[in-house]
Amino acid sequence: MRQNRIEPGDISLQSTAEEIRASYPADTRIAFVSGNFNVLHPGHMRLLKFARDVADVLVVGLRPDGTTGVSVPGEARLESVCSMSIVGKAVLLTESASDFVSRLRPDFVVKGKEFEQRYNPEEAAVTAYGGKLIFSSGESSFASVDILNRDSATDFSTINKSHAFSDRHGFGIPSLLEVLRSLSGMRVMVIGDVIVDDYIACDAIGMSQEDPTIVVTPIQTSTFVGGAGVVACHARNLGAETRLFTIFGEDETAAYARAELTAGGIEVHGFHDETRPTTRKQRFRALNKTLLRVNHLRQHAISREIEKRMLEQIEAAMSTTDLLMFADFNYGCLPQTLVDSICAVAESHGVTMTADSQASSQLSDISRFKRMALVTPTEREVRLALHDTASGLAVLANELCRKADAKNVIITLGSEGMLVHGRLDNGEYMTDRLQALNTAPKDVAGAGDSLFTATSMALCSGADIWHGAYLGAVAAACQVSRVGNSPLKASDIIREIELPDE
Repeated sequence: MRQNRIEPGDISLQSTAEEIRASYPADTRIAFVSGNFNVLHPGHMRLLKFARDVADVLVVGLRPDGTTGVSVPGEARLESVCSMSIVGKAVLLTESASDFVSRLRPDFVVKGKEFEQRYNPEEAAVTAYGGKLIFSSGESSFASVDILNRDSATDFSTINKSHAFSDRHGFGIPSLLEVLRSLSGMRVMVIGDVIVDDYIACDAIGMSQEDPTIVVTPIQTSTFVGGAGVVACHARNLGAETRLFTIFGEDETAAYARAELTAGGIEVHGFHDETRPTTRKQRFRALNKTLLRVNHLRQHAISREIEKRMLEQIEAAMSTTDLLMFADFNYGCLPQTLVDSICAVAESHGVTMTADSQASSQLSDISRFKRMALVTPTEREVRLALHDTASGLAVLANELCRKADAKNVIITLGSEGMLVHGRLDNGEYMTDRLQALNTAPKDVAGAGDSLFTATSMALCSGADIWHGAYLGAVAAACQVSRVGNSPLKASDIIREIELPDE
């Protein structure tokens, strides 16, 4: 059963209203909207968005089957309304909306502007307990938000599996299911920078008349935990027992990230640093394109005192760890002295180590992570680490393996896929290319994190680099088929592996 849905057959209408009220803090402001909702159209969405904006929670009441004007069964209408993220609760009414209002006692009852000059039976009920009846049809700009909501779903139609790669390495794609199953119960430790990502859906108003600037109106914000946080969530969703070691500022962003991670089943070891905010990145989007990114962060290294406390807790947890993943975004969480100390402890316990060190708007050096089972840099990150702008990709991969003493290297190439440089059983290296499996990505944010997580866990489970790279490629293809860096679902990977080729 959906969390934002109450089935009318489960409880009486009186209890429904009481349960809704009891499920939120006493000071929560509730807005209530009722209607037929046979087919959700932009007018409905604007009205519901307006109602949600005036309160903390939106409750929607659907008129019962058999009511004049109702042409779609209640079950289908409930399913449609509940699919909207702005709806807090939805209920199929069994009596009049005004009677339900008397029981629920919402702070606001919202109706379309066209009802303002008509008789409204809810008015007496609202007036009786001191609520407010509001008439508004919402803003026409809300139409763009529905696009964002639809794009949050995984679209498998743009994913094309490559049999040439698996054939070259002697495995069938269905065998990846065995690898995926072997990840369950793995004990994973993730260390790195947590990032909170805001996707701000906007309507583009036009060009400013004062200066050549695009003007947008923010409509809705969707927030995700990214960075090392989403790596930990990926690992948890793939079946691992997951610990996360990270740095937080002393702010509301930290409280949000900690709550989300804990709710996702992550054991969070967060160390507060009063000298920095919790890293937050905002993406302003309109018409399925990102217009602007704004980063709120500091990049200085953590203090020696915090470094010491982190190392003590990491050492204590290492004996119950199978895989250690460095998710480094170069915002100060992993100074070299800490990395070296952690690696020494992990090696003494025989823990598999992998690393990803991102350099999108900052400098990085992936080669500073020594003796990793896997590193997954972009081409730019490899060239930064090697100070080499001229050599070919195969040469770069081989040189990075030598410099970092890495067992396997995957150089990610965006829409061109990836270059896999792996050590064979005889100690020699082989290089191969795997094309990008998603031909029409919606949002590339998070592709590298999902690839890194799935491939690292596959290698730790005993799979070879070719199985691991392909599993990572499928994970990345699923991740970029939706907007927003939300945690990967194992069910998405399973479904894609099992889907027959067209």
